[in-house]
Amino acid sequence: MKQYALGIDYGTNSCRSLLIDLADGAEIGSSVFNYPSGEMGVLLDPKDPHVARQNPQDYLDGLIAVTHGGLKQAVGKVPGFSPSQVVGIGIDTTGSTPIPVNREGTPLGLLPEFKDNLNAMVWLWKDHTAHAEAAEITALAHEMRPHIIAKCGGIYSSEWFWSKILRLRRCDPQVFESAFSFVEHCDWLPAVLAGDTNPLTLKRGVCAAGHKAMFSTEWGGLPDKEFLAQLDPSLGDLRDRLYSEAHTSDTRAGSLCAEWAAKLGLPEGTAIAVGAFDAHMGAVGAGAKEGTLVKILGTSTCDLMITPNDKPLADIPGVCGIVNGSVLPGFFGIEAGQSAVGDLFLWLVNHLVPESYGATTGEKFAAMEKALSAQKPGASGLLALDWNNGNRTVLVDARLTGLLLGQTLHTEAHEIYRAYIEATAFGALTIIRRVEEHGVKIDEIINTGGLSIKNAALMQIYADVIGKPMKVSQSEQTCALGAAIFGAAAAGVDSIGALQARVTAVREKVYHPIPENAAVYQELYALYRTLHDAFGTREWSGNLHRVMKRLLEIRAGQG
Repeated sequence: MKQYALGIDYGTNSCRSLLIDLADGAEIGSSVFNYPSGEMGVLLDPKDPHVARQNPQDYLDGLIAVTHGGLKQAVGKVPGFSPSQVVGIGIDTTGSTPIPVNREGTPLGLLPEFKDNLNAMVWLWKDHTAHAEAAEITALAHEMRPHIIAKCGGIYSSEWFWSKILRLRRCDPQVFESAFSFVEHCDWLPAVLAGDTNPLTLKRGVCAAGHKAMFSTEWGGLPDKEFLAQLDPSLGDLRDRLYSEAHTSDTRAGSLCAEWAAKLGLPEGTAIAVGAFDAHMGAVGAGAKEGTLVKILGTSTCDLMITPNDKPLADIPGVCGIVNGSVLPGFFGIEAGQSAVGDLFLWLVNHLVPESYGATTGEKFAAMEKALSAQKPGASGLLALDWNNGNRTVLVDARLTGLLLGQTLHTEAHEIYRAYIEATAFGALTIIRRVEEHGVKIDEIINTGGLSIKNAALMQIYADVIGKPMKVSQSEQTCALGAAIFGAAAAGVDSIGALQARVTAVREKVYHPIPENAAVYQELYALYRTLHDAFGTREWSGNLHRVMKRLLEIRAGQG
């Protein structure tokens, strides 16, 4: 009998389902649910641009909607399909996206007394209110536990678990004290489906624990109570109400309980995989293996690499963590990324692009892509830093901001768009060079996410800047595909590697570097690194006088 797996991918603004045939990866059903709360699903505070929260009810409503939507499509598409053939469920989410919960594991945001309190809601990954706390954690860790912070790339981020918890303790003690524990979004939803949301017994994933909460078996799990209590005594106490074990995502988190089997229309007892972050499961869905960098291009980017856990691996400054088993069992997962890519382009279109390019967002993007594709590298004289939402890797500094250099009275919107694309490509190259400098060889890059499929100009610029061929995943939904693969593995269908071989692929079109473009970008990258180090590091000293002049010289040569 045919077997299928269901992957559910929770993004920043929506969630989606994907039903796949485990024999060949055929995608037989999919559905999307846009979160109704806030602004495109994000709860904001007009007084503080760093606030980004979510309503946990959106997650539950979305779970039901996308599961039914995917099943309905499958019934119409595949003769004889039955929900009873779905053997496993996997879930990925954004992160670090912690949820304050009570003793039963119910999010405080679902309780009547907290329904209007932003601090009781889910703290979304892109909430940067804890930048001061992140700096404090970084400083204390270097003083007390340097071996722990080294595995986090040397700098703890405001996007991560402990920063947000400490920030909540200080900004809203009442909510903090009402929370029995805190559960990552990717751990909470599998627990909901399994019918056991008890924070002390639900299975936690090593992906979230390792990359965001400084968990490792090397030092006995989470950071020790002495260290946490030095930050705040209440954090030392909280450690006892968190967890002491964390699992890879091929592990079974539980079985679908009767209540949620009825809600979803799936068989009770269906295997549920331990949850993980979207990018990490997306890497698996894109075909991650040793020597491959999987680049997930979306509102932000996430870069994932793996290396065998039986070989020595040096600490890599500035990455978002090195965690055993966070991507694939048996491998160290290495995570890096950029805080704004698609978000940066959308900001440009929403605020600066005139209607002469088109009436709608889509028309504007299409017109700008066509116009910039006719330009040579460096022809605009522009150079940008893509830090409009801070820098995730390699500087790990949420308080950095964007920069556009070289604009004149003749600068046009599509030239700015190209400069932003180039800036994100330069940022990507900076990450690759940092990782390779520390002994992790990258032979190929597989891209996934909407930008990799819809924006050929961007992909060619990335190939020219990075100097490596850029492949694109066959599936448009690699995060959900990866989740489905883990759901199948948790059900015991096959190993992750065998499942990947059957259900993942790349597209025929490969973007190869164009030598003459790559030569110009080498010059522009040198100027980018000057700006990068001047504005992003304490150590840099020098004179920026030559940067504008050299941009003009490059522009003249490309006219």
